[in-house]
Formats: sequence, C-alpha cells, structure tokens
Amino acid sequence: MNIGEIARRAGVSRSTVSYALSGKRPVTEETKRRIQAVIDELDYRPNAAARALKEGRTRTLGLVIPPAGARLTDMQLGFVASVVEAAARADLDVLLSPSGGDHDRSFERIVSGRRVDGAILMEIRLEDERVARLQQTGLPFVTIGHTSNPHGTCWVDVDYGTLIARCVHHLADLGHRWIALINRSAELVAAGYGPAHRALAGFTEAAVQRDLRGITLTCGDDPIAGETCIEQLRQDHPEITAVVTLNEAALPGIQRGLERAGVRIPQDFSIAGVAARHWAEDFRPQLTAADVPTLEMGASAVDLLLERIAAPGAPARHLLLTPPISLRASTGPAPTR
Repeated sequence: MNIGEIARRAGVSRSTVSYALSGKRPVTEETKRRIQAVIDELDYRPNAAARALKEGRTRTLGLVIPPAGARLTDMQLGFVASVVEAAARADLDVLLSPSGGDHDRSFERIVSGRRVDGAILMEIRLEDERVARLQQTGLPFVTIGHTSNPHGTCWVDVDYGTLIARCVHHLADLGHRWIALINRSAELVAAGYGPAHRALAGFTEAAVQRDLRGITLTCGDDPIAGETCIEQLRQDHPEITAVVTLNEAALPGIQRGLERAGVRIPQDFSIAGVAARHWAEDFRPQLTAADVPTLEMGASAVDLLLERIAAPGAPARHLLLTPPISLRASTGPAPTR
C-alpha cells in the first residue's frame, strides 16, 4: 500500500496526503481525519527507505562484533543483547556487522555506505584501526572498551586494571602470598586487547605493592583451555594458593580441573575475578568477583551514540565503571603449609 492508493481512497491528491503525514503544509482537520481513517483501515506504514531519505536518517545503528567465525563469549552476547534492547526502546533497528579476519568489507560497508546513523564497536584494541577509520569518515560512533588514547572518542568500559588489583588485595588480606593471573588468550594479548593488558598491569602493580609472588598465564576462551591451564599451573607452580582471572569462559574448566585434582575451594585454593554475574553465580562455590554490568554498559553505549548523532560537534564523553567486588564463597584464608 502506498500514498497514491491512500489519496485515491480519501479523494485527495498525493501531495495532500504527503503534507498531512509530514506536517510541512497546513491541511484541514476534516481532510486529515479522512486520510487518517484510510490509513487506519489499511494499516499503512511509511516505507522505511523513503522515510530515511526524507529525514536524512536510517533509524538504524550499526553494532560491530568480532568475526562471525569466532564463538562469542557470554559477556559479548550480553553486550549485543543490551544494545539491541536499548535501541528498540528508542525505536531504532540494529545492524550487526562482523569485523576482522575476512570481514573487512562488511565493516567498510558500515562506515562508508551510510547504512546506519552511527556505530558501536566492541572488543577494542589498544591500537585499533577500526577506530581510526571511523574517525576519518566522520560517522558518529561509540566504543565498548577504549584505546590507549582515550581522549577524543566516546566510550564505555570497565576498569579492569583497578578491579583485578582489588581482587589481588583481597586475596593478600586473606594471607595469600603466591597468586596467579589467568588472563585471556595469547592471541588476544598479542593483538593488544585492552582488557587483557589492563588486567595484567593491575595485577602486576598490586603484586608489587603487597610484595607477593605473582605468576601470569594466558588461557584460551573455553572450558578445555581452562582445565589445561589450571592443571599446568598446579604442576609447574604448586606453591600457588590463589588465582585471579577475567577469563569467564574458562571458569568451568578451571573448576573441573581443581575438582579432578581433589582441590577444595576455598579451603585449599581461592579464586576471584571479573566476570558477568551469571558466570560468578554458576561457579561452585560461587565466585568472588566484580560483576560486569553488561546491561548498563550496552544501554549507556546507545545513549552516548544518540547524543553523538544529535550533536556531532559536542565534546566526547566516556563512562568508566568500577563495580564493587561481590564477596562470595570462592575465597578464604590461605592454607597453612
């Protein structure tokens, strides 16, 4: 159904229907009512492409996600869901676009094809070519995570360095002197993945402050890698009595590896970290952790992007979150040896 058919049924011209819908020119109340009655009868909805052309907007946001071939972690899926939900509340659609690997063309279509009014980027590297590319195009964008240069861009992030350091201090207060950091994968660290590098910096600084013996390991983002990592750690460093981690996807494997070895948590071994709440609550016993507020972060990213779209020249804003450490049952006093 189109404007021409509405005009025919209402007995008016196409331009009159257009003026009644847009409000650009006055139309009598009687004519408006007649046109509206036809619209209601036909359940007419303006063509999205035509409306976008008229408004100069697509009413669509782009969400740039990791490569389609990579399995998204639950935290990443949480960000996707929260962005989609927040956009829906603003009556906006979300176009998902993978980046990296063989997907550079998809990202380029997002930034140069003007298919979206703005974009949100996930999984930010310290030096991120995607951020530089968006800055070149002038397309409004917000990142979940931030580069090594946080000024001049809008972003939302968790203060991984501070939170991992707080976990270390908590374990040190419980008497642990040998603590390990189980980080994200070696590939992500090598690529300059921001949270992994900031977690490492926070861990190292806290270990020095408390005069602890710290061991750092990289671990793949899956349970099998987590099980292998904890087994290797206990074999190579039996003196370790506690672990901090931001690798939530490896947690089930870490738990399984400790259970197979007959290690009791927290009587023999303590674990703390940064993870989405459901990962922490599913761990047995429940994990002492800073719960990543994925819903708040996704909604805040959408809000910042809408601000950026409305006022592209306004000063860039950012939001750095430091959720509290929820003390649960996975941490306890260091065992006496």
